[in-house]
Amino acid sequence: MIVLAESEWRASAAAHRARLDELVGPYLERRAAGSSHPVIDFLFTYYGHKPAQLRRWHPGFGIALTGAREYDGARGYHQHGAAVYTADPAFIQRRRGTIEFIAKLLHATASRPAQLSCFGLHEWAMVYKTDEVRHQQVPLRLGGTGTDAVVESMSLRCTHFDAFRFFTPDAVGRNAEPLTRADQVAREQPGCLHANMDLYKWGFKLTPLLSSDLLLDYFEFACAARELDMCASPYDLTDYGYDPVRIETPAGRAEYVRAQSELAERSSGLRQSLLDVCTSLLRYDTEPLTAS
Repeated sequence: MIVLAESEWRASAAAHRARLDELVGPYLERRAAGSSHPVIDFLFTYYGHKPAQLRRWHPGFGIALTGAREYDGARGYHQHGAAVYTADPAFIQRRRGTIEFIAKLLHATASRPAQLSCFGLHEWAMVYKTDEVRHQQVPLRLGGTGTDAVVESMSLRCTHFDAFRFFTPDAVGRNAEPLTRADQVAREQPGCLHANMDLYKWGFKLTPLLSSDLLLDYFEFACAARELDMCASPYDLTDYGYDPVRIETPAGRAEYVRAQSELAERSSGLRQSLLDVCTSLLRYDTEPLTAS
């Protein structure tokens, strides 16, 4: 167990808050003004993690903090002498099932080749043959008829259940394979934009056993993945400063695959770092760590 002096960990906590403010400051300003954003809001509404939760710094598993009165008794922390550290044996045991599932999913996903032929059509499938548009404040670039024609012109190859479950009834049968929650581990693959974006979700589920530096790495990556997701969507987001990736054209599909491939490569190291944390937690035998 590494023990951090109060001056050291408080400096790290301040740096963390500054980095977060740079990432979400504009979002907080818009929210205070009562306005919404169809791209960025998703990272807080769908995933359900509030900026205040992200703001609280955590050192991660096996790190002890001296002079950390505000962490005494906090969820996931354990008091040991004059320090508190993120290795509460009872907490880890309660979370063991979740940790095992995350590790299994990450390992299975990493073991498969990346599939780069979906072209982001999941967002199109969510509005196929329906008048219920998910983002009411922005129009469809090609209108309803044009959007339906794009879906019908290509195969749907979605492998991510949490995208597939929002397909319209008419789109469900067009997917290459039906997807269920039960086969999530057997289907997810490292080229999928949403599977990679979900690294942020899985990282947050390990709080406070995951360092906040890593969690913000996942959040920052999710921001980039979400931007491509919506640029390639059927929505017209030019008023929000986003140029469309026109996946209805050969050039647009090639552009999407290049960006998707870059994100998949970037996600590989992030996925491994999260898997390493899970492995360390699962090896922990619930005995208190020895301070050094």
